[in-house]
Amino acid sequence: MSAPSHLIAGANPSRPLDLLFINAPLRDYAVRPRVNDFTLPVLGMAYIATYAAEQGFNVGVLDAESHGLPVADTIQFVNAAAPRWVGLNLLAPTYQISARIAAALDPGIKLMLGGHQAKAMPAEILADPRMCRTAALIIGEGETRVVELLRDHRNRADLPGVMWLDPIMKTPVTGGRPGTAHHLAPDVDTLPYVNRTYLVQDPHVAEDRRIEANMVGARGCPYDCSFCGAAVSANPDITIRVRRPDNILGEMHQLHDTYGVSAFRFVDDLFLGARRVIDTMAGAFTSGRIGDWAVWDATGRINVLNRCPDATLDQLIGNGLREVALGIESGSARMLQYIDKRIDPEMIRTVVRRLTERGISVKGYFILGFPGETADELNATVRLVHDLWELTDHQPGRFRASVFEFRPYPGTPEWNRLMATKRYTTAQLLAYGAVDLTNAGVDEAMRSRDEFNFSVGIQFGETPIPEVRRHLAELSREQYDRRQDAPL
Repeated sequence: MSAPSHLIAGANPSRPLDLLFINAPLRDYAVRPRVNDFTLPVLGMAYIATYAAEQGFNVGVLDAESHGLPVADTIQFVNAAAPRWVGLNLLAPTYQISARIAAALDPGIKLMLGGHQAKAMPAEILADPRMCRTAALIIGEGETRVVELLRDHRNRADLPGVMWLDPIMKTPVTGGRPGTAHHLAPDVDTLPYVNRTYLVQDPHVAEDRRIEANMVGARGCPYDCSFCGAAVSANPDITIRVRRPDNILGEMHQLHDTYGVSAFRFVDDLFLGARRVIDTMAGAFTSGRIGDWAVWDATGRINVLNRCPDATLDQLIGNGLREVALGIESGSARMLQYIDKRIDPEMIRTVVRRLTERGISVKGYFILGFPGETADELNATVRLVHDLWELTDHQPGRFRASVFEFRPYPGTPEWNRLMATKRYTTAQLLAYGAVDLTNAGVDEAMRSRDEFNFSVGIQFGETPIPEVRRHLAELSREQYDRRQDAPL
């Protein structure tokens, strides 16, 4: 099978391929086809690919998840493309498939690994015989170190946070020498804007017919939510950096001029999650009159927004703020304290009300089945979702809920607590499997969630897994029905 060049985004087909990034499929689509129409863009890979291309290297991205590729086809396409290097972003739900791909690479292809799982379990991954072609496991942000690895004359031993397996001792080795620490935290204001040719569905035409693009305004998170891979305790190598306002506005204008983008989604943890960032960006957006031509969405922190005065929220709506994504997670005060959210149910209601009454919509994320969660506490979360729907039914802004089953991620505080109980093995907590809540694609209300339905199949709280999934499906279907009834 020849390599389908139209599936390899961003590469120059007339030149040898220096590096091919693979976004592994979340499941083997030969077994059950992909039914959702949109998947999140691989911004991290695109950042690295863009930087490497500016240094003269030919880089491509094969987004096997977005294309719904079977694993066997993905492997054949990669080997047919014959890159010097292949790069894999390792995540808990896709690790097994990534390992299958890595094991099937042609012998002449060198492998680089990164991502959350690589950071959390580097020694275990390097010892995995399926990963035997690993020439570099990169801990943390990869732009400058990837470029150095692509330079044939550079020694990986010079690069901090780059690991490999000693061929004789069979033990992990970590590179680094004095004066190289700058590689661990690239200057976010000197990195080039993401070349969108590396992204399959970004920019894209959204439901409201606006052309929409995803952006990153900052790197790092100061919070320590126990279940989250971005928790500060799980990322001691990450220095929190926020892009300058002129840098962010420059990218917005470039996307508008190039693609006609007039809707932006800021996907980082800090854009509306730190008061100084909110104030700085609100001032810049006001000066730049962003609200005159654009709308934008961002993630936010409830405790931070709770402290914002009305004038700030009014300024944000004038700046074009359309929707805030909030990690609500639970309707139980005890569970919110347990997972270190620094909020309570009444604060949640207050913030959602204050935003929606101004015409700012809210997307709330919820998790069912936390470790130690009682049946009453799970029911409190279900009630809170209904309360927030009712609270905002007649507000100018809408509230929508996105509900997930709890799953453990390695390296997070919750993972460490679970392992400390001695009740579980690493293999049990990593036994991710796809859960089909779509009834083989028949249930249209669940299709857009298909890529997020993963589970390790362990009951961590009082509520049995079938009951957790029943609540998840019922809430998701009601949310779907509400969206169908709402005007665009």
